[in-house]
Amino acid sequence: MTFEITNIFAAILGYLLGSIPFGLLLTRFAGLGDIRSIGSGNIGTTNVLRTGNKGLAAATLLLDVGKAALAVLLARYFWGELPAMIAGVFAFLGHCFPAWLGFRGGKGVATYIGILLVLFWPVGLIFCAVWLIIAFAQRYSSLAALTASVTAPLFAYAFSGVALAITCTLITLVLMFQHRTNIARLLAGTETKIGAAKAARK
Repeated sequence: MTFEITNIFAAILGYLLGSIPFGLLLTRFAGLGDIRSIGSGNIGTTNVLRTGNKGLAAATLLLDVGKAALAVLLARYFWGELPAMIAGVFAFLGHCFPAWLGFRGGKGVATYIGILLVLFWPVGLIFCAVWLIIAFAQRYSSLAALTASVTAPLFAYAFSGVALAITCTLITLVLMFQHRTNIARLLAGTETKIGAAKAARK
């Protein structure tokens, strides 16, 4: 099988697995309606959490991590390391822009974690650590995600090399695009902090 064909297969595999909308499917099966009609309108963990069902949010997180990890694992097993990175990028694109949902998906944080944990797990753990530190210190989920994603290519370059750094850079650019409204709210000082909505209801 030629190099180009294996890369195409890896991209297709990644996109198909990445575009499985677990958040949407789980909330529908649970009788909670269309997750896209509430909150930010996306299909990821944070929006599922807005339904008040923490179990579904946790399941969405794990499944979104898992689908990306599976895409990378399969591509690596069948075709090698470069196709695995390509599968990772396209799994991320599939999650963010699923064709069957009008190219409106999630913001990709959980998917990014799944990709990193398989491609080079130390960088995946660092990503999670940075997210947790910023989330606890600043109480902004979006800021935590943006900080973790921006630092990921740097750690990837330092601990793995150019190929992983380029892969992370591509994914980070898309993640930043997906968070463009959050960035605008952060700059304007109107972004909602973690726990703010909950506190307001008490």
